[in-house]
Amino acid sequence: MTSQKRVTQRNSSSVTEFILLGFSEQSEFQLPLFFIFLGTYVFTVVGNLGLISLIGLNSSLHIPMYFFIFNLSFIDLCYSCVFTPKMLNDLVSENSISYVGCMTQLFFFCFFVNSECYVLVSMAYDRYVAICNPLLYMVTMSPQVCSMLMFGSYVIGFAGAMAHTGSILRLNFCDSNIINHYLCEVLPLLQLSCISTHVNELVFFIVVGIVIMISSVSIFISYAFILSNILRIPSAKGRSKAFSTCGSHIIAVTLFFGSGAFTYLTTSFPGSMDQGKFASVFYTNVVPMLNPLIYSLRNKDIKLALSKTLKRVLS
Repeated sequence: MTSQKRVTQRNSSSVTEFILLGFSEQSEFQLPLFFIFLGTYVFTVVGNLGLISLIGLNSSLHIPMYFFIFNLSFIDLCYSCVFTPKMLNDLVSENSISYVGCMTQLFFFCFFVNSECYVLVSMAYDRYVAICNPLLYMVTMSPQVCSMLMFGSYVIGFAGAMAHTGSILRLNFCDSNIINHYLCEVLPLLQLSCISTHVNELVFFIVVGIVIMISSVSIFISYAFILSNILRIPSAKGRSKAFSTCGSHIIAVTLFFGSGAFTYLTTSFPGSMDQGKFASVFYTNVVPMLNPLIYSLRNKDIKLALSKTLKRVLS
């Protein structure tokens, strides 16, 4: 990475490319960071592709619960691919990105992250129906209902991404082209604008607030009903089985929303972009890597399907 390219473009009408500052300008840290993130990326791709393939190839997993896990793995795979290859390239070579490339990365990152929030809501509703109305589960969670829930998740994710990207496109970047991040994110880009960003900040907090409120309230209500129903189960074994059914989803929700909330709360304070940048690694790199493990390690159906698939492949 050449320091000559890290220039501040003053008195110009527009910026044609950005410099992604990344994690460290000290060259001795670049290679270790490259291998760390390469490892997490490989695990993410292999884990999510493996889970997608396993669900697709085994008819025993063609039920609503695994339909949602399939989509979650697809989203995790896609949004990791949106920025990680570029981040790895920046660690070993030039760390510039074109204006068009930056806006494209921003759009798809926002699209997949917003969509994941609503997929997690759909999964909470699926668990609610499975535990509170088990006799009507296959009727309530019909293929049409599941498809509509997923379609709605992607549409709302698209709308949120359009709002974020559209608000950034109206800005003029004529003061600096150095983004203090490893990807094109909304808040670091707002810091580079040479015009007022009050409208953009309002749009950002409204969109993020709506996503968090709808998602968290919906999930909380679903689990309030689930908990109430579980506590009425007379046998300890029955309660344990019901809790284990929800355990993986609760862990995934906690990791995703917890790390995301911590990141944005951290970056909302002046001069705290560096802390937020490092905190964001957890929900952008670590969570997509962990999700396949969370949903497969304690899942007997997936273990059985994996065993059958391996026997078919090896026989």
